[in-house]
Amino acid sequence: QRVLLVVSVLMMAVKLFAWYLTSSVAVLSDALESLVNVTAGFLGYYSLVLSARPRDENHPYGHGKVEFLSSAAEGVMILMAGLWIIFESIRSLVWPQEVKQLDLGVLLMLVAMVVHAVVGQYCINVGKKNHSVALMASGIHLRTDAFNSFGVIIGLILVWWSGIFIIDALVAMIFALVILFSGIKIIRKSISGIMDEAD
Repeated sequence: QRVLLVVSVLMMAVKLFAWYLTSSVAVLSDALESLVNVTAGFLGYYSLVLSARPRDENHPYGHGKVEFLSSAAEGVMILMAGLWIIFESIRSLVWPQEVKQLDLGVLLMLVAMVVHAVVGQYCINVGKKNHSVALMASGIHLRTDAFNSFGVIIGLILVWWSGIFIIDALVAMIFALVILFSGIKIIRKSISGIMDEAD
């Protein structure tokens, strides 16, 4: 979980710098997603520390359920980020703006994509091994973020090649829908865990 926190903070900084250079709404959407990653990472880390505590008089069944609450909170934040990205995309479609320094922007986003994919898969593997819902949720989130970064890269290349700036907003909107679906999926899994739903 500590590795996840460090990676999330670094990749958020990379994406914010890429957005600063490019003024791309698609890159901004990815940076917002990374901001959610950082917040969720701190929540996830706290939930893992809390869930490791032994059962006591007030919690005779232990503290394990807190991981489901942390995962649900992460899902809600993902939904909020997705809705914000849709809002920014619509605004960019109505008032298109020039996207700049695409070569450096593509390179930075490529680095972020690879790092997120590798660390996300690592979190999923460790989460499955240790039966940690919070860690698996964070891994899925990072892997989704890598997929989103891939879409942003394709969009930036298309804008670079065609000079049509509204492609940037359209790409951001498409991946906002992917983010929304991911958030709903995480919330659904968390609620089923809280309710002790049968497999």
